[in-house]
Amino acid sequence: MEMLSIFQYSLIYNAFSFALAAMGAATLFLWFGRSQVSDHYKTAVTISGLVCAIATYHYLRIFESWEAAYQVKDGVLSATGVAFNDAYRYVDWLLTVPLLLVELVLVMRLSREETASKAKKLGFAAALMIILGYPGEIAADVPTRALWGTLSALPFLYIIWELYRGLGESIERQPANVRELIKKARLLTLASWGFYPIVFMAPYINISGGTAQTTIQVGYTIADLVAKAVFGIVIWMIAVQKSEAEKSGNH
Repeated sequence: MEMLSIFQYSLIYNAFSFALAAMGAATLFLWFGRSQVSDHYKTAVTISGLVCAIATYHYLRIFESWEAAYQVKDGVLSATGVAFNDAYRYVDWLLTVPLLLVELVLVMRLSREETASKAKKLGFAAALMIILGYPGEIAADVPTRALWGTLSALPFLYIIWELYRGLGESIERQPANVRELIKKARLLTLASWGFYPIVFMAPYINISGGTAQTTIQVGYTIADLVAKAVFGIVIWMIAVQKSEAEKSGNH
């Protein structure tokens, strides 16, 4: 167990608690919000809610594991001997990260062939990125962490290329009232995802012990909130505006 101060333990504890509540609230908002979008975009909004629902479940398990790993008695923090299971994050990401890209593709309402092609390519690349990152996350030494982190970055770079070059022309064909919002959603995806490797590299700069644990757990939690809950609300906003535009005939 990493040595933590009471403050660090409480900070991580409260971050997990906040994320659990936020993901749950976003799930309900998105699923109830389906009634405000046309049938063309209900699947995208449903998947957005599903992403937050999966995250809610895993943050519950993360929160429970954190509680089981430490105890505070008479103002003193000590490890219980039960290992904190951080693998819940990677299980969550393996499910949700591909879905995040799929919902972005779906809300654009491309042709059936283009939607299927881009969803498959981006979904596969996202899953590969997570799979390659996990061995580095659990590595005990920096060189091994760096190796797997570099390998994980390759599909991430492909995703960046696909989002900008592959979807660039498609975005320009979107209704004028949502074009900038879709570009912001794309930028939000890249900005939030770009935060994960920054946190991943925390041990590279000689951050260790409780400081490393706190940086990684709080950093990943913030990135999750932006990439899932905030991004999901943006997808819903795009779906609402596109539904209104199509209803009024302004395609």
